[in-house]
Amino acid sequence: MTTSSKRQKREAYRKTHKEENNAELPKKKFYRQRAHANPFSDHQLTYPVSPSQMDWSSFYPAFTTPHSTDKEIEDRPAALTKEVTIADIGCGFGGLLVALSPLLPEELILGLEIRTQVTEYVQDRISALRSQHSSTQESNLGLYQNISVLRANTMKFLPNFFHKAQLSHIFLCFPDPHFKSRKHKARIVSSTLCAEYAYVLKPGGMVFTITDVEELAGWMRGRFEAFGKRLGHGDDVGEGEGEGVFEKVEVPEEGKEDGWQDKEVGRLVKCIREETEEGKKVTRNGGTKFVAVFRRREDPKWPDEED
Repeated sequence: MTTSSKRQKREAYRKTHKEENNAELPKKKFYRQRAHANPFSDHQLTYPVSPSQMDWSSFYPAFTTPHSTDKEIEDRPAALTKEVTIADIGCGFGGLLVALSPLLPEELILGLEIRTQVTEYVQDRISALRSQHSSTQESNLGLYQNISVLRANTMKFLPNFFHKAQLSHIFLCFPDPHFKSRKHKARIVSSTLCAEYAYVLKPGGMVFTITDVEELAGWMRGRFEAFGKRLGHGDDVGEGEGEGVFEKVEVPEEGKEDGWQDKEVGRLVKCIREETEEGKKVTRNGGTKFVAVFRRREDPKWPDEED
């Protein structure tokens, strides 16, 4: 079979799979994509000028307010009954999204992925799961309705989708390590990006990170711990003076998550270790997973606000 005929076969499968109420889970082999994408390239992405202009109705139809579907005011986006509060940045093939849906049924969870066909796979996966679990019973209304995926370049456009202090959790699971020094600027954690994560996270909100690359784990820890400190630029762990914007949260060892003192941290750490596709691959290969969690501190008061 020629390369052209293989491509046509993949395109035909994806087109067929998008038929309405298709409950069959998609097959990854028909969604071929390179492992990584250049975040600095022009990917011809569509994004709102501000979060208030984002129309989420097609992403979370079960949570769209009834009056907004009529589009009474053409230039006003349809409203949701609740806001997106959790973001899985670089969600890959959606394993964590699917696991989080029943774990956090009251939250709207969004996966952000830059690769075209990977995003398409997750869209079809969520659509199939919704069809499989469709029910008229109120208790089942939100099953897999509370997750969605969006093709986006988080490094450029995160504040276009989320307003200040909107998110309660951000997940950064097995990001591209970009081993070469000249590629470090493309890493998903940097001093600049820490500022954006701090902007969209509410005080008390948490960033969950996991990788199987020890050097990258140290890099991410250094940037989060140093961000916001006086004279801290995030180049070294512990750099700067005073308190930063993020504080490191103690996490349980693997296998001890269920009895952890902070139940929320315990169950979410267990989830990122066991439910992501990359996490499962690391387990099969006998690798080590480096997990770190950071909680956003309250903003300090201005001098004229202090008692």
